[in-house]
Amino acid sequence: MKLFTLIFFCVCSFVTAHEDDRLPNKCEVCKFLTIELQDALEKTGRSKEVLELGEVLDTGKRRRKIKYNTSETRLTEAVDNICERILQYSVHAERPGSLRYAKGASQTMMTLKNLVHKGVKVDLGMPYELWDEPSVEVSDMKKQCETMLEQYEDVVEDWYFHHQDKRLENFLCQNHVLKPSEQECMEEVWKGDMGAKGGAEKAESESTEKEGAREEKEDKRHDGGEL
Repeated sequence: MKLFTLIFFCVCSFVTAHEDDRLPNKCEVCKFLTIELQDALEKTGRSKEVLELGEVLDTGKRRRKIKYNTSETRLTEAVDNICERILQYSVHAERPGSLRYAKGASQTMMTLKNLVHKGVKVDLGMPYELWDEPSVEVSDMKKQCETMLEQYEDVVEDWYFHHQDKRLENFLCQNHVLKPSEQECMEEVWKGDMGAKGGAEKAESESTEKEGAREEKEDKRHDGGEL
């Protein structure tokens, strides 16, 4: 019981200590803005739809046709409510730097929910129904995203029409929004969590392979001794 109480106390302290740790910085906002916008554009990039622009005049002049995947319409639709997608993120307090922002429930929150499902009373200072609501950090990132998108709208359009051969995060964040000293988060890449299912399976697989190799060597030694 003492061990259980200690684990429970540590988990709760971990959450509350990081709940309002700090608001997202400019690098983190730009990073996730570009990730979401790039993703939205990639989903429509292969469309073969053709748009007809302009009005049919009495002279019979035809409307101008333009490919959807190079049109301003595609960009407008992608940008529309793009910052709302930020609200899908959660704070994974067990991860460092910008990597703490990711979609899906954090390990810490899943642990607390499992305790609740087992009948343990967990008090985070808010109703259980609000546990999945966007955190203060995520809500602030959404607001900063909207401000940044409005401020650098021309840069995004310039990239879309003339520089799509470059990654958006490089063109917008590194070349226009951030100073060299502010770009640290751009180098942070999530390589998986060994505590997650995938990481556990990988570790188990590697362990099995090593065990198999060890047994194979043992068999060869035995065979050699018998000879």
